[in-house]
Amino acid sequence: MIRRTTRLIAIRVLFLLWAQLLFSQSTAHSLRQTPQYTFKILHAFPHDPEAFTQGLEYHGGFLYESTGLKGRSSLRKVRLETGEVLQRTDLPSQFFGEGITLFKNEVVQLTWQSHVGFVYELSDFRQLRQFSYPGEGWGLANDGREIFMSDGTSEIRVLDPATLTEKRRFTVHEGSNRIKELNELEFVEGELYANIWQTDRIARISPQDGEVLGWIDLTGLLSPVYRLDEGAVLNGIAYDAKRKRLFVTGKLWPNVFEIQVAPK
Repeated sequence: MIRRTTRLIAIRVLFLLWAQLLFSQSTAHSLRQTPQYTFKILHAFPHDPEAFTQGLEYHGGFLYESTGLKGRSSLRKVRLETGEVLQRTDLPSQFFGEGITLFKNEVVQLTWQSHVGFVYELSDFRQLRQFSYPGEGWGLANDGREIFMSDGTSEIRVLDPATLTEKRRFTVHEGSNRIKELNELEFVEGELYANIWQTDRIARISPQDGEVLGWIDLTGLLSPVYRLDEGAVLNGIAYDAKRKRLFVTGKLWPNVFEIQVAPK
């Protein structure tokens, strides 16, 4: 009887210690606020207001852009300073273009609900091959080793750049809250940046565990007079790693903005 009582007491003590540990972790997280950032516009560049921007990349002094909508989807090379489209290939009308990423000498492009992606030669946009994936395609980015893909949920898929097949995935979260509607992606100084669809916020994400490291609030970046179309939402992040320049734009926006991010 004594042994049984001792055992029960030990179990209760262990349970209380475990509960206290969970409470302490929860309290610590609630007290730790996610850093908030604002912006300063450094430059405003022209952008095709008819471009339904789905993906944006900076490489070699030029912007590379994927546009959406069926019958209007394309892959473009754009002169940053003027907005001039220097090179373009249009997708067949049944496809709705989505995110892109540049990996080595190739451009990888998603489509929305067709479960098909395309790989192009960077120099001339010659289509090299197609690949397939389940679910929807939204955004793409890479860190030089792996390709990261969003699908509109809270999950990020990690793809093998050689085969474009899924290796693993992780959930983007802020504490215990999952962050959904992840859209256009970009790698910036070791962090994964993601547009949150239909908002003016960019999440700064740890690619190791999916934790949100900060929020960039871009409210007021574009005047409401240019956002009359309900689809004209913030979408498009590009980074010039050599000169540390960050560019953002949106669907049907007349400008690409170079911004400086600063704590609120």
